[in-house]
Amino acid sequence: MVDSGTTAALVTEGLTRRYGRRVALADCSLRIPPGRVVGLVGPNGAGKSTLLQLACGLIAPTSGSVRVLGARPGTRLARVGFVAQDTPVYATLSVADHLRLGARLNPAWDAAFAARRVAALGLDPRQRAGRLSGGQRAQLALTLAAAKRPELLILDEPVAALDPLAREGFLRTLIESVTELGATAVLSSHLLSDVERVCDHLVVLAGGRVQLAGDVTALLDAHHRVPSPPAGADVVHGAVVRGPVPAGTGAGPVRLEELVLAYLHRGTERGTR
Repeated sequence: MVDSGTTAALVTEGLTRRYGRRVALADCSLRIPPGRVVGLVGPNGAGKSTLLQLACGLIAPTSGSVRVLGARPGTRLARVGFVAQDTPVYATLSVADHLRLGARLNPAWDAAFAARRVAALGLDPRQRAGRLSGGQRAQLALTLAAAKRPELLILDEPVAALDPLAREGFLRTLIESVTELGATAVLSSHLLSDVERVCDHLVVLAGGRVQLAGDVTALLDAHHRVPSPPAGADVVHGAVVRGPVPAGTGAGPVRLEELVLAYLHRGTERGTR
């Protein structure tokens, strides 16, 4: 995807959030360009959900700043779609009820888009959400978020509880929706295979800090796997090094999974010192 404008989708500077003595996010500074599908990766407790909640304006930072679509979080609610991990829907309401509710709550609601997505997904408008499968509920939640026609779509591990087939369907719908809307999407996930499949921008969190961020292609080009890292090499972890390496070292390309794991290891090791 390409940039759809000059205003960054999300910018943070020194962003920190504490819960008592526990630091959930520390000195986080990053810039997410518009028009990207961003994979937000990290272990449990890395600060992923905290970062997304700060971006949505659900919680306030302890220090530092965050700007969403050029403004303070919470002031662009109509332009931000959010799908939480439990993909919340109302069990007693039908699919059609959810669409009517979305139309009443969102000024830019696209009824035609919502109806088209529901039909494409094979959802019965009369069916109560409580009787849908987990994958269908996730698809309904995504449809509701996307029918707002947001500029930024934030998804906090929405496929964590889904089986492989439902997960594949959700990701396909996500890409179709983002492409049609021309939106930026931030997808938090533990599943590196999903990130590799749909994301073109990467943010790696570990120990509450940003360990790596950038476009996937550029990051892969900037790293190599070297059987025996030469002296002076910028070793990330193990055989993964950053930057150019001398000829004859047996350097080869690094896979996305290797890259992410190397930075997760480095971030975890630094956090225990």
